[in-house]
Amino acid sequence: MAQAMVNFRMDAALKSDMEKTCKKMGLTMTSAFTLFAAKVTQDQRIPFDIVADPFYSAANMARLKRAIADVEAGRSVLKKHDLIEDNQ
Repeated sequence: MAQAMVNFRMDAALKSDMEKTCKKMGLTMTSAFTLFAAKVTQDQRIPFDIVADPFYSAANMARLKRAIADVEAGRSVLKKHDLIEDNQ
């Protein structure tokens, strides 16, 4: 089978972490990406779910802007939540 070279850029820290993780699994990055490519080709899909964080949805951003405007206008007061640590 003929080999082809694939090049792409990645954050240096992510690359280092990926190399360490692959090594723990007995893989090289090349073999890991080859496995990924084979699985994508076989299944015709990314082999894991990719979802957007709903926190950043347009509806939530609008809600947060309204809440901030209410606090700034004095229509609402911020209260400490039991799950949030107060480091002051």
